[in-house]
Amino acid sequence: MIFWDWDHQITLILTVFSEFVCSILLILGLFTRVALGFLVFTMIIAGFVVLSAEPFAKQELSFIYLSVYLLLIVFGAGKISVDYMIEKRKRANDW
Repeated sequence: MIFWDWDHQITLILTVFSEFVCSILLILGLFTRVALGFLVFTMIIAGFVVLSAEPFAKQELSFIYLSVYLLLIVFGAGKISVDYMIEKRKRANDW
């Protein structure tokens, strides 16, 4: 099934961007919540659209990733992320 009748090549490019580029951004802690938005969208599509006809055992991994990504969106990247260091520097300059 093609999501919203998009071409296969476009969905492949978007998925590779999400899973490669956004994962690197997540590892670095740079633009964490934006990168997680793309990853959450990809896991929703993988779990509910692409693997919808498969048994739950096949869908389970995408749902695990989805739940971890949602937790990271809620709690943020943490104190050793680049996002935190940028925000800390901004707050220091405000004084």
